[in-house]
Amino acid sequence: MTGLRSTLGKLVGGSAIEIDGAPAADLSVAPESAEQIATLLDFASEHGLTVLPWGSGRHQGFGGRIDPDVIVSTSRLAGITEWIPDDLTVVLGSGATLGLLHDQIWTRRQSAILPETSPEATIGGVIAAGVSGWKRLRYGPTRDRLLQVKFVTGDGRVVTGGARVVKNVTGYDLPRLLTGSFGSLGIITSVCLKLWPVPEALATVATDDPDRALAVTHRPQAVLETPDGVSVYLAGTAAEVEAQAAAVGGEVTAGHSWPDQPAGECVVCIRVTPVDVALVVTSLTAHSFVAAHGVGEVVVAVDPSEIEGLRERAEAGGGAVVVERAPQAVYEEIDPWGTPPATIDLQRRIKAAFDPLNVLVAGRLPGNL
Repeated sequence: MTGLRSTLGKLVGGSAIEIDGAPAADLSVAPESAEQIATLLDFASEHGLTVLPWGSGRHQGFGGRIDPDVIVSTSRLAGITEWIPDDLTVVLGSGATLGLLHDQIWTRRQSAILPETSPEATIGGVIAAGVSGWKRLRYGPTRDRLLQVKFVTGDGRVVTGGARVVKNVTGYDLPRLLTGSFGSLGIITSVCLKLWPVPEALATVATDDPDRALAVTHRPQAVLETPDGVSVYLAGTAAEVEAQAAAVGGEVTAGHSWPDQPAGECVVCIRVTPVDVALVVTSLTAHSFVAAHGVGEVVVAVDPSEIEGLRERAEAGGGAVVVERAPQAVYEEIDPWGTPPATIDLQRRIKAAFDPLNVLVAGRLPGNL
């Protein structure tokens, strides 16, 4: 393995690095460019090496466990390369953190509408995992932020998809395809994101009736329920926020104070139709959870023994229960995804087109893909 370390070190122009929290691997490296990653993945394909992309590690709990030969860190792809405030776009490396992006664009009161409570997460990790913030109710999922993506396929091709304009309808929609792919199609190296201006006024209103809150407000940013109660998150002009807060009728707090992610060793996301969220919440009164009304997701800390029961009920209604993080023993006993989707054969063909030798995160996706 000394020869592998030496060869790969030369290919990426640097030596091995240590990555806190990463699984054991023969080598961990941090390339400085898409071209270096392309050379590395071409070498990995030729020699049958398995590769695990790594950002901050924040979303590594999703999917099957990986036993990689090589871990590719994006820590040296962490800069903001172009920000055009007047065009509401920003281009940055996949290793840049949400905290770095927020601190920069907030100076012009702009937002990328990405997860609000994970400043240490990387842009590439958020996109690869397809996770969205609490404001999905108003602004849609993370895939709607992504205008352009540059990535390296499993066999070492550097590909750019999309365009740095908001209205882009040409070509294949590679940005959406990469979103939620968990690194199985390629390693994201840079992205162009669409931004939004931060509204003039923000307010949080307490309520005991999430359904009524959704009915009497116009496009709230979120309606979230925790064991402490239900909060409606409003944004707009001062007059709009005041009027909608009055319609909800609860205690009003200026600004937005977002709930933390549920605490616990084992956390799952229950995905159901929006109308079924209240039924899920009824069964979770003794748990740490955040339920997104109007969206159809409940993130909850559970005992591993509860997962199969929750999954059976969710899947009966066309939903799913996805493990977000858990002790290693849980992954050995329970499928982190549940029943594979009906599109699994199509997913296999797409995977083969981008990673023909199955170098990238083999076994991470549903159906052990």
